[in-house]
This record gives sequence, structure tokens and C-alpha cells, in this order.
Amino acid sequence: MTIDFDNSYARLPEKFFTRQAAAPVPEPQLVRLNVPLAAELGLDAGWLASPAGVAMLAGNAFPDNAAPLSMAYAGHQFGNWVPQLGDGRALLIGEVVDVNGRRRDIQLKGSGPTPWSRRGDGRAALGPVLREYIVSEAMSALGVPTTRALAAVTTGDYVIREDRLPGGVLTRVAASHIRVGTFQYFYARQDHEAVRALADHVIDRHDPDARKADNPVAAMLEGAIARQARLIARWLSLGFIHGVMNTDNMTLSGETIDYGPCAFLDEYDPQKVFSSIDQFGRYAYGNQPSIGHWNLANLAQSLVPLLDENADRSVEIARELLEGYGTAFADAYAAEMTAKIGLAEPRDGDMRLVQDLLNLMAEDGADFTNTFRVLSALGREAGDTDDGFVGQFVQRDAARGWLPAWRTRLSQEARDDAARIAAMKATNPAIIPRNHRVEAAIAAGYAGDLSVFSALTETLADPFADRMADDPLTLPPAPEEVVQQTFCGT
Repeated sequence: MTIDFDNSYARLPEKFFTRQAAAPVPEPQLVRLNVPLAAELGLDAGWLASPAGVAMLAGNAFPDNAAPLSMAYAGHQFGNWVPQLGDGRALLIGEVVDVNGRRRDIQLKGSGPTPWSRRGDGRAALGPVLREYIVSEAMSALGVPTTRALAAVTTGDYVIREDRLPGGVLTRVAASHIRVGTFQYFYARQDHEAVRALADHVIDRHDPDARKADNPVAAMLEGAIARQARLIARWLSLGFIHGVMNTDNMTLSGETIDYGPCAFLDEYDPQKVFSSIDQFGRYAYGNQPSIGHWNLANLAQSLVPLLDENADRSVEIARELLEGYGTAFADAYAAEMTAKIGLAEPRDGDMRLVQDLLNLMAEDGADFTNTFRVLSALGREAGDTDDGFVGQFVQRDAARGWLPAWRTRLSQEARDDAARIAAMKATNPAIIPRNHRVEAAIAAGYAGDLSVFSALTETLADPFADRMADDPLTLPPAPEEVVQQTFCGT
């Protein structure tokens, strides 16, 4: 079979990537194929599940019109500049235009060493492959812009990390894999011609309307700022912690990418950190908006040579656009959070009501997901259902005391309870990929039981549906199940 690849990134100058094949694996076996996503991409799921298709998904063989390459990029990792990173364990095998007319990358993660591997083996253990499949697909179902998982395969081989672990390969789909660090790579080398070529590529791919603007590069930067502001606001509304917001992990498309040490809040804590490599809390839950701004400032710096012929004016343009991030994020976050408490027409003062609730949750360590979900079921009049909400808190009188102000605000809107409750349940999920459930699926997978992974993935595809109160997926972890740290897997 041939796939209708149209490989635009491969048409950029050779300095942008290294062409190469994947390192073959001995016994590839399909773990899971995302059949709906395959259909969306216009790919034949039956062929992908065949031995020939699995060979492609493992990197053993590619269609003739594929263009496997590893991309060049740099980045700030935990604030420290690294001038050369690149795809150390990934290959972009090609681009397709999906059934909706959107251009999508198809990339293999864990496909073997590349010139960018920095002495690494270029492989992935099965656990991180399962984690990214579970969480990225759950994020998509939760309405978060994200890369997607097309397939997971085992390799029949082992990798050495802390232990000897079975290997895997993830097939990832993205609007593109162009990162802030891609621009930084060429800016650091003062290769302004390459920065221009990359900007033109991004405009054509992600911001075609920017081509009509008086300053297309400024319009592209403005678009990237707006997308990132909306993305981080959505993360916070779901209690998501990316865990490693380096500039090489921030895409120009505004999609979430790289689910290494990611995690979700159980109890609400703005300073919560899970990542084992984030020793100083740089990427804590509540720090994510400011880190987004920091990353965008590095993007803007890389674009300064293109923004205006006059250097001072170019810096001024970048500064003006970056100043818009605060407003864009605040607006997006307010929209997300006021919707979570059931307000259809946000007004001044509504975020005070939201913040009062968050303060109560932080003081008591109330479960983030369940608190908002049970709030969704409450009516405008006090009743027995209040007990479910109040029961999320230790300071029950304080929690009950928040409800009258909330109900007063609801009374100022025309929407009836039924419509408001339905809307709240559509934005406040009943289930998320809780950390202990993800870890349990990974542990079972390492033990040879992939049914836990499959069942969790399938259930998380419908996160907003009502669940029984004692459904295990709705419950916070028991003390012995609490996940304190997550790991990147490299």
C-alpha cells in the first residue's frame, strides 16, 4: 500500500533535518490501533493492522513516498539554554491531508537513534508509550488541543532504563512538530534566512490569514500567543500539569505535545509538582501561565530579525505583542472557569467567586475534578444534593457558606437549572486519567497484561458522561495509591 503523503517539511532546506531510516526491531506486535483516528486521516485501518502496516508503525519498512527524517531544534530546558537538541528518538515519516482538509504529521517515537540522540539509544520503553497514548487521547476527548496517538506497538526487544524493560513505539499525529525551539535553533546560529523560511512555512501551515496582514510575521506571532494562552487556560481548567514546559516542548500549532512526566491534580494545590526532574517547581501547576509567557518571549526574540527592518521598532513590535498575552490568557481562563461554575454570561466580579472557591479547595485539599463535578448537579435552591458538594471539604461550614453567593449569581441569569446543569456537566468531566490509574495500566502492561491499558483508554474516550458514585475511575487514590512523582521515561 502507498499512503498519500505530501511532505512539505521535507521540502525545506536540508539544514532543517536529517534524512534517515528507523532502526529495525525484531518482532513488532500491535498493541492498539486508533481506528477512528485512522479514518480521520484517510488511512486504511485494516492495512495498518496487517503485518505490513505494523512493520511501518514499528519503523521496519515505509511506503515509497514516505520521507523519514529527524528534525533539528534547540531549546531552553528548565531555563537552561541547550543549543542542539533535535529528534533524538523520533522520525517524522510524512504528512497527510486528512478528510477535513487539515495537514497532519505522522511521527514515530522510539524508532531508534538519530544524529540528535546525544548518546541515547533512541528507543522508548513500553510504559511511556502507553502513558502518552492514554493521556493524549484522553486530552483530545476532554477538548484540549493535543497531539494524538495513532498506534502503539511492542518491539520484541528491551531497553535499559532503571531496569530492563520491554520496548515500544508510538505513532504520533500532530498538526505539526514545529516548536519554539525550532526557531531558536536557527536564531542562535544567526541564520536569519532559515528563520525566514521557517516562518513562511508556519504561516502557510498554521496562519494562512497572516499572509494578508501588513506584517505577516507579527500576525503569525500574535496567532501563536493567542493559541498558547487558550491552551494553558484549558490545562488549568482540568487540573493538568504538563511537567516539562521547555521551549522545545511548545508547538507553534498550539497543541499539547510530549506527555513525559505529565500528571493531573487530585487535591487542588497551585504549587503541585509531580515531575521527578522538576526539582525546584519551575513547572508547577500554578506557574504554567507565566512559563507560557516566558517561552513566547523566546519565540519573539527569535523573530525579532524579521519583524521590522528597524531593530528598535522590531523589538517594540515584539514587546507589544507579548504584552497581549496577559490579557489573552486572563480572558481565556475566565471563560473556562466561569463556565465551570455554571455562568453563561461572565461579568466583572465573577472571578472573585471562582477564586473564593479555589481558595477553599486549596485550604482543604479538595479533589479538583470531583468538586466541580458535584457542583454541576446542584440546583438554584438549597437541597440534599448540597451534601455531595460540601462533603468534598473538611471545613464544611465554609464550603456551605460559599453556596449562597454562587446561587445569587446564578439567579441573575435567565438559563434554567436543566440547561445550566447540562452545560456544567459538559465542561466538568466525571473522569480524568488519574495518575494512579495510568500507573496501574503501565504496571500491568509491563507484566504482560495490556487489557488494563485498553479498558482505561476506551473509558476515557467519554469523560463527561455520568458515572456511578462508586465508579473506581471517579475516586481519588487511596493513601497507598497516591502517585508522588512521574518520570519522563528517557
